[in-house]
Amino acid sequence: MKKVTMQQIAERVGVSKFAVSQALSGKPGVAEETRNRILQAANELGYDSKGKSREAAPGPRRSRGRGKGRGASAYKGTVVILMPNVRFQSRESHFWGRIVDGVAVALSERDIGVLMVTENYSERSLKSINPQALLGLVGVGYMSTQLLLEVRHLGIPSVLIDHEDPLVPADSVFMNNFEAVRAMTELVLQTGRTRLRFVGNPRYASSFRDRWLGFRTVLEDARLEVPDPESDPLMRLEEQHPHLTVDLVVDELCARGELPSAFVCANDFMGYLILKALARNGVNVPGQVAVTGFDHTDEGVDASLPALSTVHVPREGLGRRAVEMLFTRLADPDRPVEKTLIGGALLLRESFRSE
Repeated sequence: MKKVTMQQIAERVGVSKFAVSQALSGKPGVAEETRNRILQAANELGYDSKGKSREAAPGPRRSRGRGKGRGASAYKGTVVILMPNVRFQSRESHFWGRIVDGVAVALSERDIGVLMVTENYSERSLKSINPQALLGLVGVGYMSTQLLLEVRHLGIPSVLIDHEDPLVPADSVFMNNFEAVRAMTELVLQTGRTRLRFVGNPRYASSFRDRWLGFRTVLEDARLEVPDPESDPLMRLEEQHPHLTVDLVVDELCARGELPSAFVCANDFMGYLILKALARNGVNVPGQVAVTGFDHTDEGVDASLPALSTVHVPREGLGRRAVEMLFTRLADPDRPVEKTLIGGALLLRESFRSE
């Protein structure tokens, strides 16, 4: 297949070849909208930065004999676990680390080698990886479009955990964030609490957006006032110092006597920030205000605080499911892209009681 050139992409989008080069290399100087159009065109045309067509990318290697023992696989090789060090994603994280454990154990049971890559996106990120030696890749958490496009250009079968990109379609596995928060919010309303606030920035990640949508749907169905994400400071939290905003908002609400009857938080970290701010103001939880979280990590737990009601996330299960999806993809490379949703259980503890 004839390779696609930068000039062809430039003509498709209506920009200069230089702009295409800047966008594909992740360099500044190109407007975000233009960059996205260039990346989409490159993806649609099948552009490969290495000069090879994607269709010519090597397929998975199978062993000649049947595997023996539990978890033995017909495939032999190595799978990359890619987790860029952004947005608190690290191997030591209560949340992300357990997902990686699930991926690693599932691959070990199949006698598949594992290569852990944690470098942020750069021109060197995947340079040292030989795609012919790889079976596939499991991406954990947020990744830039540029990085995902590079993975696609290498022809590596991939599955993403808790992330998706409209410009680079790939198999993915998520918690059923929408349904879990919808169920928790409905339970809160059933206790007679009708003044609710959501805590977390929906733009932070697609999982946060889906949790916000689950919360908003319940309020809309109940014909209750829905907070405005653009004007509510609890929904515009900065990534670096969210505790400063939480403390300020809770202090002001307490001073004005305008506390909601419940805070529904996008994750446990936000939930414990709210609990700490309420405790400092002498607010009784759950007597005056209920608080719920998401993830069941007990992140930032303080023994003096009420145990946080939350949504249990089977983190190792997410990792295992991603591996299953990867091998399904290896067995049938032409199947449509799939998105799998994993259910979570509501864990009701001291910060909210349904009785």
